[in-house]
Amino acid sequence: MSQALYDRIGIGYSEYRRPDKRIARRIDGALGRSRSVLNVGAGAGSYEPRSRFVVAVEPSTEMIRQRSRRAAHAIQACADRLPFHDRSFDAALAILTIHHWSHRDQGLAEMRRVARDRVVIFTWDPEHPGFWLVQDYFPEILAIDRPNFPSLREIEKAIGPTEVLALPIPADCSDGFLGAYWRRPEAYLDERARGAISTFSTIDPAVGIARLRRDLEDGTWSDRYGALLSLPELDIGYRLVIGDARLSEACDA
Repeated sequence: MSQALYDRIGIGYSEYRRPDKRIARRIDGALGRSRSVLNVGAGAGSYEPRSRFVVAVEPSTEMIRQRSRRAAHAIQACADRLPFHDRSFDAALAILTIHHWSHRDQGLAEMRRVARDRVVIFTWDPEHPGFWLVQDYFPEILAIDRPNFPSLREIEKAIGPTEVLALPIPADCSDGFLGAYWRRPEAYLDERARGAISTFSTIDPAVGIARLRRDLEDGTWSDRYGALLSLPELDIGYRLVIGDARLSEACDA
């Protein structure tokens, strides 16, 4: 599913999905002392730490094509069948990808299998209420995303004991995922920006976009959400989940 989706919508993806340095620092910190990292569902290579040995796994030909020359070597494969031996890497990493996996329990188990020390996952908590875009303009996105994103309990069941860290999104976030423009509502009117957000490819956004455009023009949005414009960052449900592979093995023993 992920391969077909991103082969279709991934054209131009890297133009809008540029890694944010602040998020990158948080992810790099979550990797701890890991020297070798397997990036699963790696896409165009965002957030791959250059100070570590990284191998990428990505199912989409289009996304692999967009990887820069400086990006890690990429292998075309799926998360649920990682072509590596047990404990091949210090860490396994997944960045905003597990909601696309057709067999996510198996994919999470595979991440745990190949990691010696830790599993790091950047995801969204489906129990979070979301933010104004999906609450007021596109509730169908919540209806789609909530069953697609595994709960934090489901992730812990698959990879073992975890630490969960809130990841507030900066107001000027450079990585154009769904929540990136929470303080820049006009950005959602840009068809190309929406094209780099996978969920928009699964809905007809015309009605919601028309309402958002009208509310921005007549001041309704500002009346409701103007207070957000003074915030430097906002917690809208994104999380870093860190699993300790060594502790998981101890629990299994």
